[in-house]
Parts: sequence; structure tokens; C-alpha cells
Amino acid sequence: MAKILVTGGTGYIGSHTVVELQQAGYEVVIIDNLSNSNINVLDGIERISGIRPDFIEGDVTDIETLRKLFKAHPGIKGIINFAASKAVNESVQKPLLYYRNNLVSLLNLLELMPEFGVEGIVFSSSCTVYGEPDRNPIDESAPIKVATSPYGNTKQISEEIITDTIYSGAPIKSIILRYFNPVGAHPSAEIGELPLGVPQNLIPYLTQTAAGIRKELTVFGNDYNTPDGSCIRDFIDVTDLAKAHVIAMRRMLDNPDGDKLEIFNLGTGRGLSVLELIESFERATGVKVPHKIGPRREGDIEKIWAEPSKANNVLGWKAEMDIDDTMRNAWRWQQKIAAKTK
Repeated sequence: MAKILVTGGTGYIGSHTVVELQQAGYEVVIIDNLSNSNINVLDGIERISGIRPDFIEGDVTDIETLRKLFKAHPGIKGIINFAASKAVNESVQKPLLYYRNNLVSLLNLLELMPEFGVEGIVFSSSCTVYGEPDRNPIDESAPIKVATSPYGNTKQISEEIITDTIYSGAPIKSIILRYFNPVGAHPSAEIGELPLGVPQNLIPYLTQTAAGIRKELTVFGNDYNTPDGSCIRDFIDVTDLAKAHVIAMRRMLDNPDGDKLEIFNLGTGRGLSVLELIESFERATGVKVPHKIGPRREGDIEKIWAEPSKANNVLGWKAEMDIDDTMRNAWRWQQKIAAKTK
């Protein structure tokens, strides 16, 4: 099986994808600067898969670090790029950090791929490229709108960079995966979402609140044009999402005459409001989540969910995990973390 470089591979989605890659027989090399992850994630990956991936602590924005990696690990055939800052609200406060991290890392990878014979890159994009959509659910033909945050803008620009690079005749392929909202944890409770400091994402803040670590969860706005007034998202289980990357990598590497660039939405096709997600967690776990309504948050989109037919039919992937099971996995992961820190 081919050797795959996973940038940001100790992060949330990255670590779950490493597990799925290894279980599918791929050899994995990880590079991560540990800016929003923990080195102990490697232990969890090893406990699940029985394999400890090669790990390099380094920053993908440093091209010389990357060049040394490719020289030290010859034969890398594919890259899955998770090396990016990802919090919408933080990007509004720190735009330059987001443009530097998210764009320079991609530029470096694309520049080095031909030099080291890397054939394809799976890019971690986002439904934020659609902005505030005119209709839901949305498929891949929906218009790309003006981004509502610097984070969203980095994803739009990254997609344009990849497209321009491939159309220039570069000897590489790419599959761009536009995620909706990844949630949950591995069913083993060995890995999950573990942000450093105060969580920027909904589910870790929710589970920490349920565990008593946070006083209460703030729901940002209850006056949106939705049935219960809170924002609607397409919440996709992180393990389902990780499996899509393995399928995408196999599609790129095993079909040399296939399309050089493809784009897929990854979602469940079902929109759930923030308040409905809290209800799902409480129903699945029997644990109450203290929460209050706060003001709207800058950069948030009102409602968005996927039309995933292309991923289902062309990629051969489908989201399978029930949301209540996803919430149970997230809670088991939170309990595991709490047990370790006692």
C-alpha cells in the first residue's frame, strides 16, 4: 500500500483519518506543530490500529522543514492536508494568522509535490465556501459566495490555488472535500476532539459543560429564521468523515486516468438546529446541558445542510452514524478525558 503524508494528523479530524488509513493498509507519516493538539493522540491511534505512525513535529508553513521530511521519508504518494486553523470566530479576530497558516502551508505542499513525485492531495475544505446559501440542501453546483469570515475565505482561496495549479499542467491530482460540521469521537473513546484551552467548537464546549467543567453553554442567537430560532447545521460523525478521505485517496491513486480535480460535499443531508443537537445529546446520554441564549456571533451562517448525492453515488461514500450514537461517543470521550485528569 502507498505511503501517505497527513498534515495536522494529530488534530481532531486528522487523527481519526490516520486510524482509517492505517486500518485500510496505508503507511502514514504525520507532520503537526501541536498548536492545537496533543502528542498523546499518537498513543490513542496506536491503541486502535495497532500501529504507531511516523511523527514529525514541525510547521507546514516552513518549506525547508517539509523538504527535509520528504527526503527522510521517500516514496510518499499522497497527501491529506489538515494543516489549518479552523475557528470561524477566532479568524475574525486574527485574520493574518489564518491567512498565513492556511495558505502558506498549502502553497508549500503544492510546490514540493512534483519535486518528490507525490501524485495527489486530498484537501480539507468546508461548506463555508457557499456563504449564506440561497437554498438548502446545497450541492456542489451551488454558487461560491463572498465569505462570511477570514476562515471561510482561506478555504475559497485554497480551492482556487489548487484549481489554478492543476490547470497549469502540474503533474498532480486533487480531490477537494467540502465538510459540513464534524462532531463526535471514535467509538473506542481512544481519540476525539481535544482542543487546547477554551473550546472554539460546539461539541467539546457542550460536553465540558455537561461534565461541569464549564458553567453553561451559550447558544449564539435564537432569532434566526429557523423553526426554533437557532442556527441549523449538517452535523456529520467524524469517523464517517474520516472514511471519506480513505476512499478519496484510493480513488486518486488507483485511477491514473481519472479526473485531475474533483469536488465533493460531505454531509448527512439533514439539517439540525443547535437546540436540537443539545436535545439529542441529552436524550442519548441522560445528562442535562445547562445553556443560555446569547447574542448572534459574527461570521455565523443562519442555516446550511448538504445534498450529498454526488459523494454517495460517485465517491461511493455515505454518512451512516446516527446523531444520538455520535453524541454518546462524544460523551464517552469526555468521560475518558475526565478520568485521566483525576
